[in-house]
Amino acid sequence: MFDLYIANKNYSSWSLRPWVLMKVMEIPFNEHLMPFEGGFGASHDVYTRFSPSGLVPCLVDRESDLAVWDSLAIVEYLAEQHANVWPSDKTARAWARSATAEMHSGFGALRDECSMNCGVRVALNGLSANLKADVNRLDALWQQGIERFGGPFLAGEHFSAVDAFYAPVAFRVQTFKLPVSEKSQAYVERLLALPAMQAWYQAALEETWREPMHEAETLKNGTLEVDYRTS
Repeated sequence: MFDLYIANKNYSSWSLRPWVLMKVMEIPFNEHLMPFEGGFGASHDVYTRFSPSGLVPCLVDRESDLAVWDSLAIVEYLAEQHANVWPSDKTARAWARSATAEMHSGFGALRDECSMNCGVRVALNGLSANLKADVNRLDALWQQGIERFGGPFLAGEHFSAVDAFYAPVAFRVQTFKLPVSEKSQAYVERLLALPAMQAWYQAALEETWREPMHEAETLKNGTLEVDYRTS
């Protein structure tokens, strides 16, 4: 049995990635939500009790007495034990791994200027040149995957790890109304409609934590329009 340690569902994009993959693929796990405390990095001492890096997400395999940290490492560990984490087709699998690695290491402007905050809607003051480049690349990548492998997901008929890695981006597109193409917007809506994504979103709306640094990050390049959170 797995234990998955995550942070606030409203803010933690990295936590969402293994969580939604395991939910969609029906891989059983116990969820442990450890909220951010006091800003970026301030939770390190608490998180080191279960995560060697002091970061989330962290997957603990109790049967093997093993902690696996970092979202990409978690995905690869799950893929060793469960079919269809990656596409079965060799070409689709290679493309999916490449696109996942690009999300894991890239899109810096998207992360910096559009931090995940599921429960609000923000009007951006504008898109920087770097953010425009990231959105354009995102749009092209999504369209390439869907057109090449036939959709409705990025690497084919079934949801896989590459979709899990772009799931937080769907929330970012929704929060900041990022300008993507019609085909990419349809993909965003497809992700947001998944029962697992709906469950994450509803839980995020019900969270009572408000972490000041994350809230400030959300509004540093825009104006709050709507806050759908319950309290």
